[in-house]
Amino acid sequence: MQAQEPTTHQKKTAEKTFKILFYLHLLLITILIFFLTIRGLISISHTHHFHPIHWYPPLLSSTACAAIAAFGWLAAARRNPSSTLKATFWLSPLLTFGAGVLLLIIGSAGALAAAAIAIIFALIQSIYACWVVPRFDYAARILSVSLSSPSAGATNLILVSITVGTVYSCFSVTGIGGATATSSRLDAIFISVILLSFAWTMHVIRNISHVAISRVGYMYFAHGMEVDTRVAFHDTIKHSLGRVCIGSAMVPVLGVVRGSARAMGLIAGDTDEFMFSCANCYAGVATRVFAYGHRWGFVHVGVYDKGFVRASVDTWEMFGRVGMESLIDSDITGSFCFLCGVAVGAMCTIVGGSWALVVDKDYATEVSIYAFLIGYFTSRITMSWPQACVSGYYVAYAEKPQSLQFDATIPKRIQELQRSQA
Repeated sequence: MQAQEPTTHQKKTAEKTFKILFYLHLLLITILIFFLTIRGLISISHTHHFHPIHWYPPLLSSTACAAIAAFGWLAAARRNPSSTLKATFWLSPLLTFGAGVLLLIIGSAGALAAAAIAIIFALIQSIYACWVVPRFDYAARILSVSLSSPSAGATNLILVSITVGTVYSCFSVTGIGGATATSSRLDAIFISVILLSFAWTMHVIRNISHVAISRVGYMYFAHGMEVDTRVAFHDTIKHSLGRVCIGSAMVPVLGVVRGSARAMGLIAGDTDEFMFSCANCYAGVATRVFAYGHRWGFVHVGVYDKGFVRASVDTWEMFGRVGMESLIDSDITGSFCFLCGVAVGAMCTIVGGSWALVVDKDYATEVSIYAFLIGYFTSRITMSWPQACVSGYYVAYAEKPQSLQFDATIPKRIQELQRSQA
């Protein structure tokens, strides 16, 4: 026990440090945004080269569109998971392509670069959708059964989270607008700082809901207990905020690392050429690193009050013991939630970018990109509900597969994967 105390102390110190850092960063970014907004207003009265009436309304309308579309998508997923999942995989490429066409029409250098990315990504989504068609039925069943867990207070939690995310989006927009108005050399740095803060904060908001809701789902499927979401939310804020802040910083980075490793592996194939010689090595490192930070770890953060890294490692090892690694890797419910974010982001780009294109083409590129980010992160907040339910379901099964709450869905799928790999 004495040998473990320094480690436990270090973990608690790290959690407190991240919690303090998160609050400190919110204070500093608030001061920066107020400064930029006031400075921008003063600049407008002197230079008249920035027109807020052409810049703010398109972005604010995109923010409202994001909240409405994101909640509507969630409501559709709750009412009819199977149809919504299938529709998302076909609508997201179309909406992304539409956003790319709009950016082509805008025609600036930045817009053309963004258009190329959007159109290529739309093509990739289309190919991926065709590739995963055989997995739709299983993913739909998992969504349906996991969303059947008790949800007392979950709707209110998501509404509060969307409201907070929308307010913070509007607040960030004012700061970005203030930086844009002055055209100083530091504008790019200020805007980058605001966007980084925005991304981290929106991830924290999302993952607070994820921890709370996944705990509710886990307790129901593993032990048949009903936990009020409001209680889980209160416990998360009180005891686990530091861990959520750590996870919110780690998961996106490690997800990109693992995704890039998989893409490199697909490109390399079985070739032994020099440029692909490190693909397997990179994939192995990425998989090992990924075990220290992934979204399933949030379940153990909420249930067992573990540190995020320890929770991630324990969860991954538990998946390995039950033989669920291939199942987790082949499940597309995570892709479904991600594509919902892309789709809502593309909708916001079309709304905000079209408005800006009509009233002032000079702002259309910036507005389109910012609108996409707002729509994407807002949707990810709402889709934390189904993703948390699925995470809680999987972790509960891995820990207690004999629970009477489970049917034969997962065992049959594992057998299918094992036969296909034999």
